[in-house]
Amino acid sequence: MTDDTSERIPAAGRTDAGYEAFVRLLVEHEPRMRAYLRGLLPTWADVDEVMQNASLVAWRKFADFEKETNFAGWLLTIARFEALKHRRNVARSPLVFSEEVWELLANEAESAADSGLVRREALERCLGKLPATQRELVLKAYAPGAHLKEIAQQAGSSEQAFYKTMQRLRAALLECISRTLAQEGLA
Repeated sequence: MTDDTSERIPAAGRTDAGYEAFVRLLVEHEPRMRAYLRGLLPTWADVDEVMQNASLVAWRKFADFEKETNFAGWLLTIARFEALKHRRNVARSPLVFSEEVWELLANEAESAADSGLVRREALERCLGKLPATQRELVLKAYAPGAHLKEIAQQAGSSEQAFYKTMQRLRAALLECISRTLAQEGLA
């Protein structure tokens, strides 16, 4: 079996401006597309499959993308059609939604993806307002595989004191996010 993908993918180290631009945009908007698809599809496995297919379709059509338009909207449209195609492929399942429910879910998923992005941006701004030591504690505590007991020891505090500190920091961040969203008219 031969693999014809090597003809379409630039070789490692090769500078292909279009390929680089596409990858940068795709990576930037991947979390939003994943959130959008999760609102449409029942399992993470379905999301992963449709993400892969939508990314391939987007790459194949990238030459047609008008650079001054909205890449995220273009990508979500492709994702929506790929999710519909996936849905048709699994239509034999007794758990299939009607077209009206599907449209409602798609609209709700897009709104939720936008809301998540806005909240994430507000969180980033609020983290930036924290003193460096507090910001570092929060980032360590929420890093993948983090163990709060170890972080407390590294910070030179008891476990109980560390938990209280984290509780106060979370409350302060939540208040800051709420305030930021309210100021922007998004709360």
